[in-house]
Amino acid sequence: HVPAHHRGFSMADPTYDFDYFVLGAGSGGVRSARIAGTHGAKVAVAECSALGGTCVNVGCVPKKLMTYGAHYAHDFHDAKAYGWNVEEPTLDWMRFIEAKNKEILRLNGIYERLLNNAGVTIMRGKASFVDAHTISVEGDKTYTAKYILIAVGGWPFIPEFPGKELGITSNEAFFLPELPKRALIVGGGYIAVEFANIFSGYGSKVTQIYRGDLWLRGFDDDLRTHLKTQYDEQGIDVRFNCNVAKLEKTPTGTLATLTDGSTLEVDCVMFATGRAPRTENLGLEKAGVKTDERGAVIVDEALRTNVEHIYACGDVVDKICLTPVAIAEGHCLADTLFGGKPRKTDYSDVPTAVFSNPNIGTCGPTETEARKLYGEVDIYRTSFRGMKHTLTGRQEKMMMKLIVDPKTDKVVALHMCGDAAGEVIQLAGVAIKAGATKAHFDSTIGVHPTAAEELVTMRSKV
Repeated sequence: HVPAHHRGFSMADPTYDFDYFVLGAGSGGVRSARIAGTHGAKVAVAECSALGGTCVNVGCVPKKLMTYGAHYAHDFHDAKAYGWNVEEPTLDWMRFIEAKNKEILRLNGIYERLLNNAGVTIMRGKASFVDAHTISVEGDKTYTAKYILIAVGGWPFIPEFPGKELGITSNEAFFLPELPKRALIVGGGYIAVEFANIFSGYGSKVTQIYRGDLWLRGFDDDLRTHLKTQYDEQGIDVRFNCNVAKLEKTPTGTLATLTDGSTLEVDCVMFATGRAPRTENLGLEKAGVKTDERGAVIVDEALRTNVEHIYACGDVVDKICLTPVAIAEGHCLADTLFGGKPRKTDYSDVPTAVFSNPNIGTCGPTETEARKLYGEVDIYRTSFRGMKHTLTGRQEKMMMKLIVDPKTDKVVALHMCGDAAGEVIQLAGVAIKAGATKAHFDSTIGVHPTAAEELVTMRSKV
């Protein structure tokens, strides 16, 4: 345990086994448990799978490694324009998968050490409520806690239709024993978009279908249409207003019948059709905790459920389902309950990225949302081929868009698509959070030659 002189919290009620019991050792749960432990609370965390949750095991981390790997196909091709004679590359898929798995195991170990160093008791097994203060682990031993955090995350969802069992989700996509030669990606969110890029980059023939008019709902329309042109250019077959009607096994793969009447034989059908809060079989009704129609735990702005001492954070509350948001929520909660530093999570101007190829980086409202919030807005937009591709001949284009409130001159949003957009948007997010104006952007000297200098050289409104 943490030395007594470091403790900001003294256990108020020894009638409980723990001050704080956390269900789920994902990003939010681990951070909250660890910080509570460093504040001096007696903490337990229960996890029925690998430590680190979705992000570390079947989410952000392996996904980013896969996007790095997929991009090498472009790099091999582009190297020729820069004088390199590159032999036709061959792929050892399982060598990559094994290297990825080894890295994830290393991260699992880091999470375990972080929890142990904070004095947190790690319990392996499925936890559920017995009553509002009592948790059972694997239906076996029970533990009581003064405060309880529900941080069990989400789970991929596949809609009902004939043959749905022939499809996979992102959970399985990270462990495929071989690369599918032909892949059908179903969905239009960022997970679907990213995996279309991953499979295509590694050499699969990819078809992506989405039931709506345009993918990436919730993102700025200029970003959505720009990325579509980039995927078209790469030969990814993207179809909108289209869905799966049924799947059938064939001797040579899986036959997908689509809602437009067409058929497609592929080796893999991956569904990225949403994620649902993982609240089934938690015994929430025994604790009196209320959920919405999707199964998400209902919380107030302090992340408290309708039961005063039970809290929830991360994907299970279905607010902003991003790892750094879950971490921020968990940290706030631990500081509030045990650190004597009450505070709430700030959900404004959250920068985020989509690791498509090219990347998307976005912070602030879409143009449509901005017009509702501010009335008239000024739009600055540019699209161009990056310097690198003046030699490669690749038609990949970058797009950048600033949204400015003319009443205050503040830059309220930045949306960009292009190489390293995910990196650029982090610092751009700081500028937007700090209230930087268009005049601030204009008076900043550009870094030359970079694509990012366009952000400080755009002068003409659209």
